[in-house]
Amino acid sequence: MSGHGFHVHGPHDHELEHAQQGGHDGEHGKMINQIAMFTAIVATVGAIFGYMGGATQANAGLYKNNAAIKKTEASNQWNFFQAKSTKQSLAELARDLAPEDKKPLYQAKIERYEKEKNEIKVGADKLEADATRWDQQSDAQMHQHHRWAQSTTVLQVCIALAAIAILTKKKWLEWAMFGAGAIGVIVGALAALHI
Repeated sequence: MSGHGFHVHGPHDHELEHAQQGGHDGEHGKMINQIAMFTAIVATVGAIFGYMGGATQANAGLYKNNAAIKKTEASNQWNFFQAKSTKQSLAELARDLAPEDKKPLYQAKIERYEKEKNEIKVGADKLEADATRWDQQSDAQMHQHHRWAQSTTVLQVCIALAAIAILTKKKWLEWAMFGAGAIGVIVGALAALHI
């Protein structure tokens, strides 16, 4: 530009000005806008799905830990049950070898041990059932985690296809991108529905 108001544009000046104003070449410009909008939406959905995948994985680990704790508690109860069984067996042996006047004392111990064993067994069975429930919840969370991870992976492929579609200007890649995005959302819906 000269100081007298006369201005000559170079070829690249026109392109820069056109780009600043958001102008694109017809159909390709429309394609770029569609892909950019779609990519932003897919990236947002993918971020949410990624978060959900991480949350379900953390839950699965927590539930598996709870199952292990309950299994340990049940094992402790079964050890206690075994100790009572051993004491009961010794009391039975003592009763059988004891003189008649001492037999009622050992019989009372035997009955007490039997009652205590039954109470311990109820508690141990409950702890084992709790452990099984925690294991099942952990397995369900891991299944859901895998669905979220699959969905997130497909959405990442969708974003990669979007970049390639813009660079190559291939319409079929744009359609592949839309297809991958749809598949990713469907798999995410399956995860949300626990399927």
